[in-house]
Amino acid sequence: MHPFPHDARWRTSTYTQQQNCVEVADTPGQSALRDTKNRDAATLVFPGAEWRSFIRAVKNDAL
Repeated sequence: MHPFPHDARWRTSTYTQQQNCVEVADTPGQSALRDTKNRDAATLVFPGAEWRSFIRAVKNDAL
């Protein structure tokens, strides 16, 4: 598991209507995901370039 700053600024999607979603936070070189319903559980951390590639694929409907 990769360490991620506890004081990171987490955000949810603007499409979220309830808190049944994931949150994402960015730091230089990393992005992380966590469950909004269980914020103290595991956090998935990805290299920034990998996360940007994933977001690009989602936006281009390539997944």
